[in-house]
Amino acid sequence: MQRARVIFLILFGLLLLAFGLVVGFGVRGWFVRPGPISVNTATVLRQVQTLSQLVTVKYVMEKVVVRTVPAGNPIGRAVGSEDRVLLLAHGIVKAGVDLGTLTAKDVHIRGKSVLITLPASQVTDAYLDDQQTKVLDRSTGLFTTFDKNLEQDARAEAVAAIQRAARSSGILKDADERARLQLTVLFHQMGFEEVEFDSP
Repeated sequence: MQRARVIFLILFGLLLLAFGLVVGFGVRGWFVRPGPISVNTATVLRQVQTLSQLVTVKYVMEKVVVRTVPAGNPIGRAVGSEDRVLLLAHGIVKAGVDLGTLTAKDVHIRGKSVLITLPASQVTDAYLDDQQTKVLDRSTGLFTTFDKNLEQDARAEAVAAIQRAARSSGILKDADERARLQLTVLFHQMGFEEVEFDSP
């Protein structure tokens, strides 16, 4: 009987000790807030640069391009003969911020606040989707020589036109805003409470 009581007291004591440890660590977690991984500028810069070229926005656009080459002889020009292609271009334009160009002077840390001077956003890629880009019409008039490069020239013109349209539609502004949003999430995960951005 005495032995059973001793065993009971030992088990009860161990239970109290375990409960105390759990409560102690739990209460400590309530009052101790995690800080940044490091307030070292080089470490923060390394974390950001791992994102390298942050492609943040993609625009999908369509453009109709008509490319013509007039006849190269007097008779053809007199009758208005020409080599002509009508292209329906389905293009994709991407824009983002190249974080690989950031240097230590672009990162300013004060306590749990960080100020980043972001590079200007830029178009990172522009191309045509060949599966959805179609030649709607291709004709070569009388007294006109067939130009084998005409379709390729029309495609190059379409890419340039789609880039201009994307810029006019605000793709660079959208890329800048999206980059700031994604970096804000990253810095908050690192423990920073206030994230500010500046332009070069």
